[in-house]
Amino acid sequence: MDRRKFIQKGALTGSFLGLGGLGVHAMGDVAYSAFAKADTAAHNFNLNYAPHIGMFKEHAGEDPVAQLEFMASQGFTAFEDNEMRNRPIAQQEAMAEVMMKHEMLMGVFVAHKIYWTEPNLASGKKAWRDEFLAEIKNSVAVAKRVNATWMTVVPGHVDLRQDMAYQTANVIETLKLASAILEPHGITMVLEPLNFRNHPGLFLSESPQAYQICKAVNSPSCKILFDIYHQQIQEGNLIPNIEKCWDQIAYFQIGDNPGRNEPTSGEINYKNVFKYIHSKGFNGVLGMEHGNSIEGKTGEQRVIDAYIESDQFL
Repeated sequence: MDRRKFIQKGALTGSFLGLGGLGVHAMGDVAYSAFAKADTAAHNFNLNYAPHIGMFKEHAGEDPVAQLEFMASQGFTAFEDNEMRNRPIAQQEAMAEVMMKHEMLMGVFVAHKIYWTEPNLASGKKAWRDEFLAEIKNSVAVAKRVNATWMTVVPGHVDLRQDMAYQTANVIETLKLASAILEPHGITMVLEPLNFRNHPGLFLSESPQAYQICKAVNSPSCKILFDIYHQQIQEGNLIPNIEKCWDQIAYFQIGDNPGRNEPTSGEINYKNVFKYIHSKGFNGVLGMEHGNSIEGKTGEQRVIDAYIESDQFL
């Protein structure tokens, strides 16, 4: 896989709305030269692992742009940010500029309000459906501004008053409408099944369920976000389930279990999982949606070292 060529293509396509007139961020070049002296020289990773804001704040400070500079200095080729759509437009543009500068892929952001206790999409109610579709439309502008290809969708809570088959039909119908909004822009919503322990009662919890829904929606704009942490808890059997779902998976997220921290901190053999994903020719993003098992700069270096260790599978 020619990873650098893919990254260049991903970073330079799309509209990058609103970048005109932006200068290089005031601390960008200074921060980058300083970060190059961090404990670990930039590693040439085999996959596009994507840290998030806050993961390296002890090294880089609170400024999201400076944190992006640090990620790039350590060899990370992607970035994800659940809160991107809620950030000021000027900050979105500044972050997009740094990603373009370092040829980093933008990973997921959450595309809509998630209903953790109410059955918004499962219910089939028009008001909730209309709200969701309006938020998907608004998220298109965010995606273009930061050159994002993927956005996270969580269908909400189960509807305890309806049979599961009716709920599934309601979700599929709504996602077909959302796909029609996204397809002209080449943007993909990725459905994230979440485990019962952290998020009890949610409609979408397992990868076969997500697979069934994506096959029914039948759109390039509706695929699976396979969160390895959630699925280790919910169903286990990770590599066989990834294989079964492969044609519908567009994005991965990472976290070890127990603890939801970096690889090597728990029970998942991430070296083997990453090896399998790489063997399939995956050139998308693997979001580092987890915490640090140790606080401070030591813990941040531990995260970097864990990815270097788990990435050595060839």
